[in-house]
Amino acid sequence: MTVQTHPVDHELVRAAADVARAHCRGDNHTVAAAARAQDGRVITAVNAYHFTGGPCAELVLIGAAAAQGAYDLDTIVAVGDRDRGVVPPCGRCRQVLLDYFPALKVIVGEGDRIRAVPITDLLPESYVWADHQLDAE
Repeated sequence: MTVQTHPVDHELVRAAADVARAHCRGDNHTVAAAARAQDGRVITAVNAYHFTGGPCAELVLIGAAAAQGAYDLDTIVAVGDRDRGVVPPCGRCRQVLLDYFPALKVIVGEGDRIRAVPITDLLPESYVWADHQLDAE
């Protein structure tokens, strides 16, 4: 598999890091996410940890984006609190992001090796939910 990379949106990384520093307090909120919508807006969110499996920051961000009328996201990044840097999406988030935004770019990597890659590169040979739905007649 060849990984295709795109320019890194450093403004998104800074936005997520700023939200993590300002709003991730305690065990309930430990990761912030930022995404750029197709229209250029930046949307941010934090995770909502709960022992029952509360949503990751990326999933909260999808809802926040929809609440703001941003249905087409271009790029997303998650950043850990306590200056942990970029956090790659978990498997569940990778699947949801692929299903909602098949052309999405995701910022991954560490330190000066961060890069933006297509979501399809993070979930190769994936199950695409839409491909398995019956056509409505």
